[in-house]
Amino acid sequence: MSGTPGSLRTRLLLRIGAALVAVCAVTALAAVLAQRALLLDHLDGRVTEAAEHGLAGASLRPGDDRDLTFLDGNGHPDGTLAARLDAHGTVTAAAVTGPDRTPRALSAGQRAALRGIAPDGTPHTRTVPGLGTYRVTGLETSGVRILAGLPMGDVRDVLNRLVLVEAVVGAAGLAVAGGVCAVVVRRQLRPLGRVAATAADLARAPLGHDRPTGLPRVPEADTDPGSEAGQVGAALNRMIDQVESDRAARRRSEERMRRFLADAGHELRTPLASIAGYAELMNRGAGPVEPTLAWRRVSAESARMTGLVEDLLLLARLDEGRPPRSAEVDLVALVAEALQEARAADPDRIWRLALRLDAPALVIGDETGLGKAVANLLANARAHTPPGTTVVAAVEATAERRVVRVRDDGPGIPPHLLASVFDRFTRADPSRSRRAPGDAGSGLGLAVVQAITTAHGGRATARSTPGHTEFTVELPPAPEPEGELPLVPEAEGELPPAPEAEGEPPLRAEVPELPSGAGSGVEGAGGHPVHHEGPPVPEPEGEPSLPVEVPELSERC
Repeated sequence: MSGTPGSLRTRLLLRIGAALVAVCAVTALAAVLAQRALLLDHLDGRVTEAAEHGLAGASLRPGDDRDLTFLDGNGHPDGTLAARLDAHGTVTAAAVTGPDRTPRALSAGQRAALRGIAPDGTPHTRTVPGLGTYRVTGLETSGVRILAGLPMGDVRDVLNRLVLVEAVVGAAGLAVAGGVCAVVVRRQLRPLGRVAATAADLARAPLGHDRPTGLPRVPEADTDPGSEAGQVGAALNRMIDQVESDRAARRRSEERMRRFLADAGHELRTPLASIAGYAELMNRGAGPVEPTLAWRRVSAESARMTGLVEDLLLLARLDEGRPPRSAEVDLVALVAEALQEARAADPDRIWRLALRLDAPALVIGDETGLGKAVANLLANARAHTPPGTTVVAAVEATAERRVVRVRDDGPGIPPHLLASVFDRFTRADPSRSRRAPGDAGSGLGLAVVQAITTAHGGRATARSTPGHTEFTVELPPAPEPEGELPLVPEAEGELPPAPEAEGEPPLRAEVPELPSGAGSGVEGAGGHPVHHEGPPVPEPEGEPSLPVEVPELSERC
């Protein structure tokens, strides 16, 4: 920080210097005034003593108001002034002692300087022509009135010497204090100067993505919160951290956008290329592919492209912050229905439903969107686990939250993908290769789950280890209406029914039936299946369907 006229250092030194000068001047003036008062008090005592001595001598001749013979005696200091007054206060005679102690009469002009002084003992300061400044007082007794005075030259000499000494000492002290202040201010402002230099470097630094190094920062030694300069340095470093964080976030956002566009383009190009190829084969009228198979493949690729576009549109709508439709949704029925569809689509895996209900499993939201989120979680488990894997969909309801968990005992998610598992177009196979149609999705399923959950005021999380992968969707509970019947606690087997009104049927929760199969069932509290899991039950001809025994629950459980 330079010492230019407008710099902080210069302004501080000028103001400190002015303050020091003012303090020294006030101190010197107070010392001079105090010394003057002390000297005048001492001089007034001497003048009063001289007046008393003269009054005693004049009282020996009370009838002669011109008698000044009391000045002839010894003991009067050089320059002692004495005068006699008449009854009207007029100076009738006045004299002053010389160096040889011989009185010398005053002239009429000198006596005129003594007019107006009453003999009441009050000290007065008068300037007598030819003699200088005197301190004069008057006394009266038995009709005898006199004036006595002493010169103030000695007092003035002492005060002049005091002022000179104070001026010299004060100037020297100001010079030393100014130098010390300059050094201290310079040292104290060095960190602020370095902070200013860092800010200037930061202002000149390019903020583009191609910058090879980080932004300049204030040294750690200049960020001490105990000083103002350190607080400024720490604040500047926090701002730099925020700028770098924003730059990194922008780079990540742009990278995600580029990857999103590339993935979306690839996902859309693949079905379009397939459709165009089969359409060309059908236009030729002959080829190695049967028209029926070609139409089937065209329909499949068209459905795949339609699903991708619908997912993208759904994500776009959710990104805009549009609120979902609000209706009361029963999570138990929703998850049971999704499990039934998953069991019908993939009988090679074991599908189970677990209920842990301390409150009605009701939420407010879009039933279609929430059903799609649950279906995507089940589809993700189906797509990334081998046949024979057990997939459990659990519904938990407490007074504070509603939770849907989908867990499996498959191979798990690679650790490097777990942090980005909810990102769009995230796949374990980065090459986008598929061994067969439908082997893997577009990478939007879990992104849709997170977007739908966030739109409903909840959150979606995932944790995975080999042999245990669990996705959790937490949602806020629906407000309970007044007069809600208490929920009966869960237990294995039959639960006592809820209280019934006379003439009314008991209230029971209906859970959609899951098709029977190896290991399918509904779990009660603690995750234990309610019915006995044994060998597969023989199914009648037609579509297999075996109702699952579910404990009777209270209303809206």
